[in-house]
This record gives sequence, structure tokens and C-alpha cells, in this order.
Amino acid sequence: MKLFDVYPINHIEPVKALGTTIWDKEGQEYLDLYGGHAVISIGHSHPYYVQKVSDQLSKLAFYSNSVEIPLQQELAEKLGKTAGLEDFRLFLVNSGAEANENALKLASFHNGRKKVIAFKKAFHGRTSAAVAVTDNPSIRAALNFAEHVEFLPFNDVEAVKAAVNEETCAVIVEGIQGVGGIQVATDEFLKTIREACDAHGAVMIHDSVQCGYGRSGKFFSFQYSGVQPDIVSMAKGMGNGFPIGGILISPKFESKHGMLGTTFGGNHLACAAGIAVLDVINEEKLVENASNVGSFLLDELKKMSNIKEVRGRGLMIGIELEQAVGPIRKALLEQDHIFTGVAGAHIIRLLPSLALKKADAERFLESFSKYL
Repeated sequence: MKLFDVYPINHIEPVKALGTTIWDKEGQEYLDLYGGHAVISIGHSHPYYVQKVSDQLSKLAFYSNSVEIPLQQELAEKLGKTAGLEDFRLFLVNSGAEANENALKLASFHNGRKKVIAFKKAFHGRTSAAVAVTDNPSIRAALNFAEHVEFLPFNDVEAVKAAVNEETCAVIVEGIQGVGGIQVATDEFLKTIREACDAHGAVMIHDSVQCGYGRSGKFFSFQYSGVQPDIVSMAKGMGNGFPIGGILISPKFESKHGMLGTTFGGNHLACAAGIAVLDVINEEKLVENASNVGSFLLDELKKMSNIKEVRGRGLMIGIELEQAVGPIRKALLEQDHIFTGVAGAHIIRLLPSLALKKADAERFLESFSKYL
């Protein structure tokens, strides 16, 4: 049997990693500035993380949500305190796509509406209307399929004011569009969405799957604007490689048994990984490090010639060039041994561990400058 071929592959086989360093099967070292799509938040194989996950694995890796799992409450309390959202509640799933799907379903349960506002170049995951083919009407929200979605230009304040109305179920927005090219939502844009949702009874969903968990230099990127969403979706850096996602839900939503559900979400091993990540983020002040090292990288990149635009916050950075970046990314990987990502044909995307050191940032800058 062969694999179903849907991924373009770099012909490198990582076999070991520590911090921001990866080794392939030939023993070659690489600097990781992509973190496997923003997943590696505290660094590869962090000793504390490895110990916490190993200890849990030796005791109990999994049981379902039909029993008490105190680790879930421990994770919720640490997350609420770290994020400054202690009055919110946590629902745990396995991925960012599931987090967003459950956020949208919860919004529709809340106000009974169907229409959703999203934004051009947005990316919120790959699941779609699985509940529509599930033979249980009691768990099927009114929201269904793309016919109910309207896409507006990103950062267009007037478009939001014109589009949100009494029929709007929810507005879903990334604080920083990742796949869309590291487009940063302006404070005015997020405040306008918040005001429009309040005026019309719609739900504001902030997709923090990629831009959350300290990556922007604040724990959640919407905290730059002072806006507080109704639901926050998360995943990626939550587990530092172990699959875990979740939504933070404001106090105004009512819960009922059976309205949301998951088999694997919030399992013992996932929660142990999530707790370890928060412990390291807090103990090693990684949000502050992301802000500091990210600011250094952004400032230095903006000094370089032949760059069309540099965008981002913290350690979520997009470098837009006039030329196609594919050859540059390939050269960085194969000649300079540096992992980076892309967002379209003309943008290099950097999503390293929040523990990235300034010396590693300088190594990238020196290598990258050769190809401009």
C-alpha cells in the first residue's frame, strides 16, 4: 500500500530535534524557523515537556469525556490566567479546524442564525459540514455549507459596517492572516467588528489558531487592540506537536449536555502536553521573547533592499518580494540548512519557536540577505 499523495515533499527526513535545531538522517543540522506550520511553540523536545508527557503516558494516556479528567480543569485554569480570560470557559478538541467548526456551530446554537461573515484570503481549516451528513437533527445547527458565507475584503471597515445585520450569525476573523500572507488586522478593523456584532446580536469569533499562544508577542493578537471576542479558537502551539485544539467561550453562552462533543478532545495525554506548554511559556517568559526577538527581526528585515514589504508581529513574519520566493526557500533549506515557509508565490513566512534566540535570527538574516 502507498500513501495518498497530496503533499509536496522536501526530500529531507528529520530524525531528531532539540530547541530550534533539527537533524536529518544523514546527521545534517538545520535551523527551524517554521516550526512545522507554527506548531512548535516552546522548542523541540523541551526536557520539561518530554518529562510531563512521558510521566502521563506511563500512567494513563486516554479515557473518554465520560469520566472526570482533572487535567482538563488544570489546563483551563492555567490558560485563563495566562491569557487574562479567566471568566471564559474551555472546550477542548484536537485541531484548529475542529476548533473553528465548533465555534461556528456554537454561534449558530446561540442566536439561531445562518449567515457568516468571513474575509478574503482567510484560512480556517479543512473540515466542512460533517454534521450535515450525521443522522441526528438534535446536534445539527442551522449553519450549513458555503451558501451562507459572505467574504469581505480584509481590514475594510466600511464593508463590515455595511454587511453585518440582524441576519448575521457570526463574524470570523484571523488577527493575523497566516496562509493569506501575514496580513495584520488593524485595531480599527477589530473594533469595528466588535461594535457591529454588539449592535446586531452577532457572535465575534477570533481565529487564533496560528496567531495565538504568544506568537504575536502577546498571548492573543487581539489583545493589541483591546477588543475581546466572544469565542477564541486555538490549536497549533497549544501542544508543541501533540494534537490539541480548543475554543474559549465567553460567559454569555449557555451550555447543554450533548450540544458539542469529541472522542479524543481533552484526553489525558493531550492535556499533559498542553499544561507543560503553558508552564514553559510562563516560566521562560516566551511571549516576551517572541516580542523582543520578533521586533529585532522585523526591524532588520525592513532595512534590507529589494524587499517589497515586511509584515507581522512577534514571531509571525511575512517577507514579500517582487520575485517568486520558491527558489530562495529551496536555497535556504538545501544550502544554508534553514527551514522556512511560504504564503503564496511571493512571501516567505517565518513561524519559529517562541524560544528563538537572537543569534539564530542573525544567522537567518545573514543567509537571507545573500538571495536578495
